[in-house]
Amino acid sequence: MERQTNLLELLEYIDPVGLEYQDWINIGMALKEEGYSAADWEAWSMRDSARYHRGECVRKWNSFNGSGTPVTGGTIVQMAKERGWVPERNPGHELDWDDMINLDEKQVIDTGWIEEREVSAPASWNPKQELIKYLETLFDSTENVGYVTHSFEKDGKHMPSKGVWDRTAGQLIQELYKCSDMLDVIGDYDQEVGAWIRFNPLDGKGIKNENVTEFRYALVESDSMEIEKQNAVIRELELPVACLVHSGDKSLHAVVRVDAADYQEYRKRVDYLYHICNKNGLQVDRQNKNPSRLSRMPGIMRNGKKQFLVDTNIGKASWNEWYEWIESINDDLPEPESLESVWDHLPELSPCLIDGVLRKGHKMLIAGPSKAGKSFLQIELCIAIAEGRRWLQWQCAKGKVMYVNLELDPASCLHRFRDVYDTLGWSPSGLANIDIWNLRGKSVPMDKLAPKLIRRAAKKDYVAVVIDPIYKVITGDENSADQMAAFCNQFDKVCTELGCAVIYCHHHSKGSQGGKKSMDRASGSGVFARDPDALLDLIELETTEALIKQEENKAVCEACKQYLNRHFSDWEEDVSLDDMLSSVQMLDYCKKKLSKAQYSDLNAICFAVADKVKKMTAWRIDGTLREFQKFEPLNLWFDYPVHRLDDVGSLKDIQPDAEKPVWQKAAENRKKQAEDKRLKKRNEFEIEFSNIELDGREVSAQELADKLETSSKELLAWFGDGKRQKRDLKKDFEKYIGEDGKTYIRRSAQN
Repeated sequence: MERQTNLLELLEYIDPVGLEYQDWINIGMALKEEGYSAADWEAWSMRDSARYHRGECVRKWNSFNGSGTPVTGGTIVQMAKERGWVPERNPGHELDWDDMINLDEKQVIDTGWIEEREVSAPASWNPKQELIKYLETLFDSTENVGYVTHSFEKDGKHMPSKGVWDRTAGQLIQELYKCSDMLDVIGDYDQEVGAWIRFNPLDGKGIKNENVTEFRYALVESDSMEIEKQNAVIRELELPVACLVHSGDKSLHAVVRVDAADYQEYRKRVDYLYHICNKNGLQVDRQNKNPSRLSRMPGIMRNGKKQFLVDTNIGKASWNEWYEWIESINDDLPEPESLESVWDHLPELSPCLIDGVLRKGHKMLIAGPSKAGKSFLQIELCIAIAEGRRWLQWQCAKGKVMYVNLELDPASCLHRFRDVYDTLGWSPSGLANIDIWNLRGKSVPMDKLAPKLIRRAAKKDYVAVVIDPIYKVITGDENSADQMAAFCNQFDKVCTELGCAVIYCHHHSKGSQGGKKSMDRASGSGVFARDPDALLDLIELETTEALIKQEENKAVCEACKQYLNRHFSDWEEDVSLDDMLSSVQMLDYCKKKLSKAQYSDLNAICFAVADKVKKMTAWRIDGTLREFQKFEPLNLWFDYPVHRLDDVGSLKDIQPDAEKPVWQKAAENRKKQAEDKRLKKRNEFEIEFSNIELDGREVSAQELADKLETSSKELLAWFGDGKRQKRDLKKDFEKYIGEDGKTYIRRSAQN
């Protein structure tokens, strides 16, 4: 966190007296993380005289050695905000490191415009009836009530004792109705100090949080503004208050319905309640957050003033009703607008970032299986945007782009960009338009990454942010529609805040993908495919041996042409156009045209390009677009490290496996099985032939047939004009009659 915000000033809003131990430790860790000193922490900690011990801060400070997820200054900022600190902001401010994007401030009222509401003590003072009404409002008759009438002095303050908790609300109410003086029921109390009561029912065994049987109420108390203003704010916020009690001093005690199912839910709801109060000017004392906390008992005198019931059952009727009301008026959604009002003045569409595919400020998902080169495809896109050139078949608008690298180590990532530039043959004139944010080993969930990303990208004028890959930052269950919808909303926030496109990639689900629609192939919930404005989906195409041979032929021809161009200017006059398309003819010409050294050099080049072709994979891109018409499927080769369009249509007729008709799959399976069988027989033949040959003996057809567990007649048929799967033996082997009249087999003379 930058030292623009003075954390020591924010500590003025945080009282160490009301903090739990871990919160106190977190303050220290945050100060050290942000470059402050142990003395700063100690000076603030001394405000809690009961807990402060000289030297403890320094010892703790020295044990803070950092972690992968350090406690930062954002913790102090958030704690200060919860206690009333409001940062000064202007329209052009930059977000802090840990700021939430579009944090719903939940501001319902402006305290500067709230009129005070008078709080008057009851004209007819009936202490007994005050307490009875309080008990009847908050408790069932069978529930145990804890209260305190005795106090003791500590460090100049009057502190309540543990009190009693062995009577039910019903018992207390009956006794109060019968008695003439309520002190006969609750006992004497110090009228200078007053008395207290617990607002949640107990189990009759103690007064700790674990003794609370129903997490029904929370206490809201604030003494930072006048009583009349407190009364007005509590009512304007429509807090679901069961009992509102005057403390007999400078605060009101609002016993608020939270209706939590358990302690965990109670904590969450109290945090939310206090957050709303603080955001609306009612600075709540957080020491009152525990469910077993004491509140002021009505019907009691305190230093000459009355502790009395101001009101009961005000505001919303329940927690849920209040919560829905708060959320509804803070949903931050625009109002509906009439189509008629804008019909003649329609807003301009966002300009295209990728022509016919994606607009600026929109989202695009690239989905595909592993080894499809998705990262390289995104790097190619980054470079195309930075240079204002074509990506695959689409023209890109020129602009700045941020590449968020979550998977590669920084060196590998940088080398990939260099390799793609070099392979494409593009001049790197737009390098200043590419920023790379390397986060391997440092990535955080997307809801935490988004605000940090926005802060770094603000004012950079990016036209696109590329996040690769998203599985590193997914929050929640990938198969949960609602959780993935919340996850994808983070991309919307980035788009909205930065005004740029967000492009990200995701992997396919397991299993065959050919028979699925493009939007159903991405792993996890269908939200992934339906959320972006553009979906580009890659599926692998199964190439044939003939197709690869064809590509090898083209690559060798191209290598020959380039080599000849480097050494001769007039060679094309000697070669026909047909010969230029034949690797055999081109190599034959080169053998005659080049020197032995040159031809050897060319052979090495041709071997390398042919080997590279064998490693190429074929892919088809389908698109699902929200803003544009669907494009024809795009066929391409992944020729590491770049993707190249299939300009000649070699891949056009290839069908993904699951899309082929049954008869075609069966025929291809039979053909493949036959080919596998042929290769197996061929290998077995060569192995047995070589074994006999190594012994220095002539290879008898009968002996070889015995080794291959077949008849000599069947073996000799392989050298005739029989089945195709055996015919190729004639190219390498031949049969002959020996001096003994028997049939033998030998390698053909050409081998």
